[in-house]
Amino acid sequence: QQQLNFVTYPFESNLNSRAEGPTQPHLKVYPRTLQGDRKRCFQSDWYELYSWLEYSQSQDSAYCYACRHFSLPNTPASLFTSQPGFCHWEEAMFKDAGFKAHNKSDGHVNAMFAWGEHNKAVHTQSSIHDTINEAYKKKIQENQDYIKTVAEVLLLSATQNIAQRGHRETDIQNKILECLANMVREDIIKEVRQSEVFTVIADETKDLEKKEQLSLVLRYYYNGAVHESCLDFQQATRLDAEGLKDKIVHCLERYGLDYRSNLVGQGYDGTSVMSGKHSDVAARIKTDAKHAFYVHCSAHCLNLVLVDSVKAVPEADCFFSLLQRLYVYMSGPCVHQKWLDMQKEMYGGQPRELQKLSDTRWACGYFACRNLMDRLPAVLHVLHDIGAENGGERSVDARGLLSQIDLSFVSLLATFRRLLGDAKPLSDTLQSPSVDLSMAVDLVNALKDSFQDYRSESFFDNLWKDITDTATNCSVAIENAKKKRSQKISRKCTDGDKENFRKTIFYPIVDTTLGELDRRFSKDNCDLMRGIHALNPKNTSFLQEEAVMRFGEIYESDSEDLSHELHQARRLLQRKQQSGMQKLSSVVELAVFLEPQKDVFHELFRLCKIALALPVSSAACERSFSALNLIEAHLRTTMTDNRLSNIGVLSIEARRAKSLDMDKFIHVFASHHQNRRNFGLCEKS
Repeated sequence: QQQLNFVTYPFESNLNSRAEGPTQPHLKVYPRTLQGDRKRCFQSDWYELYSWLEYSQSQDSAYCYACRHFSLPNTPASLFTSQPGFCHWEEAMFKDAGFKAHNKSDGHVNAMFAWGEHNKAVHTQSSIHDTINEAYKKKIQENQDYIKTVAEVLLLSATQNIAQRGHRETDIQNKILECLANMVREDIIKEVRQSEVFTVIADETKDLEKKEQLSLVLRYYYNGAVHESCLDFQQATRLDAEGLKDKIVHCLERYGLDYRSNLVGQGYDGTSVMSGKHSDVAARIKTDAKHAFYVHCSAHCLNLVLVDSVKAVPEADCFFSLLQRLYVYMSGPCVHQKWLDMQKEMYGGQPRELQKLSDTRWACGYFACRNLMDRLPAVLHVLHDIGAENGGERSVDARGLLSQIDLSFVSLLATFRRLLGDAKPLSDTLQSPSVDLSMAVDLVNALKDSFQDYRSESFFDNLWKDITDTATNCSVAIENAKKKRSQKISRKCTDGDKENFRKTIFYPIVDTTLGELDRRFSKDNCDLMRGIHALNPKNTSFLQEEAVMRFGEIYESDSEDLSHELHQARRLLQRKQQSGMQKLSSVVELAVFLEPQKDVFHELFRLCKIALALPVSSAACERSFSALNLIEAHLRTTMTDNRLSNIGVLSIEARRAKSLDMDKFIHVFASHHQNRRNFGLCEKS
């Protein structure tokens, strides 16, 4: 056993050794010596006051056990450690001398502490090595707490899109973010591997540094739900098909995903480089992954339907141009404040803003029409007041806009508010991660039926009533203005106006929209879509053998096993429903029903997972671009691509990031950091 290098004073043979403890004899009579005017002697009661006190019978002197055995080097000697010892009994209990003075001395205090530590070591039978090891473990725990706290702060700032303050230890900060992001990615990869099949969704955008960023999202079925998880951001240095394909494949291989066997679909927008006719990204990936069928983003398809329908009718195209011009004018300086004040005066409550139009923001057209139609009287008031001002470009623009808001404009406004409003639920649903292709086709067909009803006499009569009511309200609003009215929408809408609008504008818009829906959503006839429909309990072809078998052939299922499983699944579902089970209503519910018996229904369950994994839209990538804009603000454009990718994953996958095991993070960080032993993050072996 190692011992500390204490100073010892072995000058008295009748004083105990270190192991024996203090020498404290209790005598009936102690020797008396003349001190001052009386004889004095040692008192045994002093032992109870001072545990370190010991008495030498041969020297008739007192000594300090702690200082004799545990004094540190270079500690000055005292009477309690010297050969004569302390024998001035009349001074023993003085306030500033004797025992009390020695008890307060620095050398004695240090010796007492060392004695106490020695007793602990003896009592626990531990060595100095054990003591040092305990201190080392304490250091490990402290450093783990420090790193964990820093990681929690960085994790919070990443998930909340808060900028981290610059620090000279940028490598440590980036390493912590990388470890956290990789833990999120490992969680995603673990789920994908358990699911076995997955699809990839990719899209690119330009960030504030004018660099093309490729967003990569994986879609898969896991634990009773469909997931769309962001895996990575990659800078796309080459924007041709080969360059983008290499980026996607390299990312999948980097995270250990077997895309050649398990990639069952690809989802991109309709650009030629991603999904063109010749040598596009989808075709190049399918060369290596033969089951990776391309699916055009349905949300983009719906948006293109509406855009093409507008462009096909000149009056509609002019209408949206005027709608955009109104937004620009009403958002200008001076005019905007008048617009807000007018709304408060006429309607009270929170004012509404006119919406900017965009070909890529799917819902903005509906909100633009809705807000303008609800606030059209206020718009006309503002334009009339500004137009009545003397001169100025702003006044001229107001009169020009006011002259174009006529019956035709109101008719188109009411029409597109109804048409875009009916299309908005489908647009919102197509952007949901939980929707599958079968559900998407059903919703598109339902929208087609709704648009078919537009040609009925009753629908158009109701629409025309809305148009005339709006025109009347706007005319009354203008007449009540304080200044003289310069423009008035006619309240006398003749039958000729109604029929002319119906034949030359309304029907062409409806027919063009229906034609575009048929052209862009014509997937029902292919074997892939028929197979997915056959897995949807709502369809009449549910579990129809021919459709499911053909779907299985596409993905190389065992036809004999699949045929038996279909027969058994139909019988099992029939028995369950007879016993009171609620009827299934979606492919997800069928997958959840089969999952407990997935070993029995292996092929059928696999086809369900494939049907659910096939992408419906690339909206997940669009959402990741929104997060990218929040992260890479104008003051954060200098961050590296790796840091941007890691923070992006933590922000987008915030739910996963917040549930990370921080104790596991400690070990991940320690295993990757080059100075892990200096940090005390790994115990010595």
